[in-house]
Amino acid sequence: MGSVLIAPDKFKGSLSADEAARALERGLLDAAPRARVDRLALADGGEGSVAAACAGRFSPEKVTVTGPTGRPVTAEVAVHGRTVLIEAAAVCGLNMLPGGRKVPLTATSRGIGQALRYALAGGADTIVLALGGVATTDGGAGLLQSLGATLAEEDGTPIGPGGAGLAALRTVELTEARVALAGVDLVLATDVDNPLLGPAGTAAVYGPQKGATASEVRELDDALAGFVRRLGAAGVAEAAGLAEVPGAGAAGGLGYAGMLLGGQVRSGADYFLTLLGADELLARSDFVVTGEGSLDEQSLSGKLPVALARRARRQGTPVHAVAGRCTLPADSTAAYFRSVQALTDLTDQDCANDSTLSAHLLTRCGRTLADRWIGRGETETGR
Repeated sequence: MGSVLIAPDKFKGSLSADEAARALERGLLDAAPRARVDRLALADGGEGSVAAACAGRFSPEKVTVTGPTGRPVTAEVAVHGRTVLIEAAAVCGLNMLPGGRKVPLTATSRGIGQALRYALAGGADTIVLALGGVATTDGGAGLLQSLGATLAEEDGTPIGPGGAGLAALRTVELTEARVALAGVDLVLATDVDNPLLGPAGTAAVYGPQKGATASEVRELDDALAGFVRRLGAAGVAEAAGLAEVPGAGAAGGLGYAGMLLGGQVRSGADYFLTLLGADELLARSDFVVTGEGSLDEQSLSGKLPVALARRARRQGTPVHAVAGRCTLPADSTAAYFRSVQALTDLTDQDCANDSTLSAHLLTRCGRTLADRWIGRGETETGR
């Protein structure tokens, strides 16, 4: 019997990537008990990145930091050797807002800087910032302040929290923050390609999701533009250019702050596939099962199942997909996947927020895959 790699992303709202992988494994082994199965929980830099890393070779460590509203929160980071993964959503994410009450003008990224300090104190030489799912739109100002940057009002008082605080910014000095990260490989993992400012910028595109009204979106964008101007006036020559780089607008502008500190934007999907050892597992697999909550047009732009399928195709390994729903036409899915199963085709019930039902249906999908494909000898053909 051949080797099977089960490597899904999370099914948002119902199952983590690891829970989805285990449900698929149960069904597959029920129908093909002699199959050798490897599980790999995937993440692309957004919510669930630490959990996916810790389902693999990383270990979790708890750190107490400032949450998006200024209250202390306990977050987990993932550690492997001298590499530390920090998930922005676990520190200042929308899910970290007390009572779910959104505060788009004042949500702060200060806790990200504190998590960076924790990683540095532990001797990290590579720090991965997984960018996505945050409540903040402060351009990473809070992060910079936590690392020692001076962001002050006219009278020298540190600016207040959030994007609104940037409106009073008059004095900028980044030296201490830059020195803190000197010699560290800072990876900004995201598949968001928004610039910092303008109609495609972080405030305009993501501000409404964080509770910002139309007037607040304009206020935030103006404050971020002022931030860029003040940086330029303070001698940060690259400030304006970095604001236009794809990914600068990731995570409320954390991408921009990270680039100011020397960080490099990387494709979240491809970076995490490498970080989690996907290539090693693909090399010994005859059959791959991947999936996510929704296979749609966004998936084709490089989301995890498609990114994994591209790697598998280079090795001639067949890939099968399972999704909560699939809105792609058959010719699009056929370019990447030998088969696609959608949970919406298996039930009339809404399973998007039902973990028990989703797990049951994924187990059923795993059983179907084993019956249809392993039973036909696909894994035993050595590709």
